[in-house]
Amino acid sequence: MTSSVFRENLLEGQVALVTGGSSGINLGIAKRLLTQGARVVIVARDAERLARAQSELEQIAPGCVLAESADVRDGEAMAGAAQRGFERFGAYAIVVAGAAGNFLGPAAELSSNAFAAVVDIDLKGTFHTFKACYPHLQKGARLLAISAPQGSLPIAMQAHACAAKAGIEALVRTLALEWGGADGCRVNALSPGLVAGTYGAEIFTRSIGVDALVGGQPVPRLVTLDEVVDAALFLLGPSGDYITGHTLAIDGGLSLPTTTGAAIAAAAVAALKAARR
Repeated sequence: MTSSVFRENLLEGQVALVTGGSSGINLGIAKRLLTQGARVVIVARDAERLARAQSELEQIAPGCVLAESADVRDGEAMAGAAQRGFERFGAYAIVVAGAAGNFLGPAAELSSNAFAAVVDIDLKGTFHTFKACYPHLQKGARLLAISAPQGSLPIAMQAHACAAKAGIEALVRTLALEWGGADGCRVNALSPGLVAGTYGAEIFTRSIGVDALVGGQPVPRLVTLDEVVDAALFLLGPSGDYITGHTLAIDGGLSLPTTTGAAIAAAAVAALKAARR
């Protein structure tokens, strides 16, 4: 981890729930929340990966981690996981909805089930996470959804992901209105570009190549996990107290109105055609 601009124990005594917390961005966020003094409930579907993540997190802050196996697509399962976390640690000050799934697929060939698979995990999963935690939120809680550039940038072979992420960002704006005011909640989204070393980045770099993905960006590289986690901590801590209903892009300029999106689309289509020869 790089040196941090945040003061130590920024979140001391606070309780957080993180879905998708067994790997990638969300595991990174869970680690940072723990190092900043929070107690953390991680939720994921794969029990084996969840157990590994719990063991890793316990080394950072023994006794401050609860791992719950639940599928974010199942609202009742998420409600149960949120309830058990509340019973263990108390009311949530922080909720991170980060469970996600993705793959490359041309829209004309996507089955209804394939399209729904991503929408159900990403969009419905975000809704289920926030709704499950709502009865257990502290007044003034901070909620964060993990979006992606697809939420505002059309990308070939990503109709399912674009629809899901756009929905997440609309949901965030709506909940910011509904759960502000008397509830005092702040609800935001984080939209990272491809994060080096994660499965999401591997999906694209394996099929398209890093140069085609980032060559046209103003900052022509993948984002690091530390950079994403710092941005999340900014929104989840007191620095972001006056920010709500916002999607923070940390994507090297990918989502700017440039030709980058078109270049990625062309590269994706070319990769698909080459694979079919």
